[in-house]
Amino acid sequence: MKRRPVQIAAGVAALALLTLGGTALARVQASEAAGKPIPLAAATLIIEVNGTAGDAGLQFFLDGEPWNSMTISGPNGRTILAVNAQGRLKGWGLTELFSESNEPPFSEVPLEEFKARFPEGKYTFVGETIEGEKLVGTARLSHDIPNGPEITSPADGASVGRDDVVARWTAAAQPPGIDIVGYRVIVTREDPLRVYSVDLPALARRVPIPAEFLQSGTEYELEIQAIEESGNWTFTTSTFVVK
Repeated sequence: MKRRPVQIAAGVAALALLTLGGTALARVQASEAAGKPIPLAAATLIIEVNGTAGDAGLQFFLDGEPWNSMTISGPNGRTILAVNAQGRLKGWGLTELFSESNEPPFSEVPLEEFKARFPEGKYTFVGETIEGEKLVGTARLSHDIPNGPEITSPADGASVGRDDVVARWTAAAQPPGIDIVGYRVIVTREDPLRVYSVDLPALARRVPIPAEFLQSGTEYELEIQAIEESGNWTFTTSTFVVK
């Protein structure tokens, strides 16, 4: 899924940044005053499954005070990621950071093997600010992975009028304990890259795509994500051509 890092990051950040605001700022100020570790404003760790291609990836996002170093450790205490600012970036610092893992197909790495590599539980984020203060956060990784939606319109490979593009889907049956909290619809044109994205409630099953976004004689990819309460999502894709 490396073809769309900006929209992935935007989706993860949109979920994570719900924690930002006056409350987060107050926590930072209180921690600084007390000499305690400063909490990250946001820290998330989720699983994305491509239901069409059949693969899975681990994604993380963090945001906080400017920092020089950051590590992420799993439930067993072992570090799975370490980032250090170097050269002119050191002392200047980073704030947000987003990345996703490699996504080998399930034929090479089955989902159960992926889960074993990244066990569910609490992951710890520890960093150092540019002032030398400790920066901390936690995120819980869940293995509650939803089944992806079935795209019903436009049909894969269909040719559709510019004014008639309506994304439609049906909700898949979910395993016990899986709770879908919303859907995200993404329409992408590859060259030059143009992305239309909209977040919708759990009961949504359709959304019209603005004609102003579409260009005649152009192929687009439609992606629809089913988002689970944990933040994990599974998506399905199709392509269509605008007449």
